[in-house]
Amino acid sequence: MRDIRRIQMLLVVIGLVVAAYLSYLKMTDVPAVCVEAGAFDCNVVLNSRYSELAGIPIAYLGLAVYAIVGALLLLETRVEFLRENGSLLIFGIGLFAWLFSMWLVYVQVGLLQALCPWCLTHELNFTILFGTIVYRVVRSL
Repeated sequence: MRDIRRIQMLLVVIGLVVAAYLSYLKMTDVPAVCVEAGAFDCNVVLNSRYSELAGIPIAYLGLAVYAIVGALLLLETRVEFLRENGSLLIFGIGLFAWLFSMWLVYVQVGLLQALCPWCLTHELNFTILFGTIVYRVVRSL
């Protein structure tokens, strides 16, 4: 179980880096370093009406989710409540975030018909992270 937690923390760090870069792009309005070929067009995705939720950039929400999951993973062995309920709490947050990420993939492919490699990296990374979260919950049952 310790190895899976290390993998999860690595995925959280990767997610924090990607989400921090996307947040930086939103804060500074700097164009993304992006592959501009075929269906790839970061600026279309990052500046679309879908890039914010209730006025909050999606990148900030991604950064917050990774920070929360990372904090819960770090505190899970130290706080009694999290020792008992941490896996399930992380699962709930992860499920919501993963479903939202899959919706964002649909937005890129189906609605915008433009892809952002940075966004897809986040979505793939979170899918792997969510897979490890599910694994831990199933193992704990």
